[in-house]
Amino acid sequence: MRLTRVFPRGGSATCRPFKTKLLEINARIIAKRKAYELSTARTVLVTGGNRGIGRAIAEEFIRQGHRVAVTVRSGEGPTGALSVIADVTDSASLDAAFAEVAEKLGPIEVLVANAGITRDTLLMRMTEDDFESVVNTNLNGVFRVVKRASTGMIKGKFGRIVLIGSVVGLLGSAGQVNYSSTKSALVGMARSITRELGARGITANVVAPGFIDTDMTAALPEAQQDEYKKKIPAGRFAQPEEVARVVTWLASDDAAYISGAVIPVDGGLGMGH
Repeated sequence: MRLTRVFPRGGSATCRPFKTKLLEINARIIAKRKAYELSTARTVLVTGGNRGIGRAIAEEFIRQGHRVAVTVRSGEGPTGALSVIADVTDSASLDAAFAEVAEKLGPIEVLVANAGITRDTLLMRMTEDDFESVVNTNLNGVFRVVKRASTGMIKGKFGRIVLIGSVVGLLGSAGQVNYSSTKSALVGMARSITRELGARGITANVVAPGFIDTDMTAALPEAQQDEYKKKIPAGRFAQPEEVARVVTWLASDDAAYISGAVIPVDGGLGMGH
């Protein structure tokens, strides 16, 4: 007859020390992560950071222990952020905003160019003002903030530039000739910045969200929402926090060797492009 040793519930005596050791290792890993976040705190500027995706991005940077400023045209950014009044189409307001951020938080090390507008209409109905106003905000405005932020990044030999693009910059979209053109142009901008400034410790990437669960999408009729979701392999809209976590990762030391990339956050909608 074969004898079997029976151990008390909860595992053998030899397993318990091993489990204890694993718990200790996990505790040390968690502690190191917290220390890492605090020891690498950066000065972050998010344009258009008082609502939607921009607000979620600012909140995630704050949660990770960074010094965060947001530009707003009205209202306030999230709790814990420095809100500065600025319009990305107004160079003088940007000069004042950058000076205020530098004085109160230090030189900008991470820039998230998020501010943007839409003026959607079919091409044959689109006026020159419809086109030019979107370009001035979504493309020229990005140039204005990147140029100002890059000066300090070059001096500090460190910088993270994250441009918020869109899946329509790759796919195109009827009624959005103006908007999709600006978002497509951000890819060329990020890659040119990478070639110019990559050797100076500066990265530049584009995050291209798809449909995001915001006030704008929530206002759509339910039938229209369902129709959009059928086109998304994931079958749902993304949460703003999902975009925010990608942005904060690109700004981290872990992403130091990633530059000139387009990172889709679209549930597979734009794959293949």
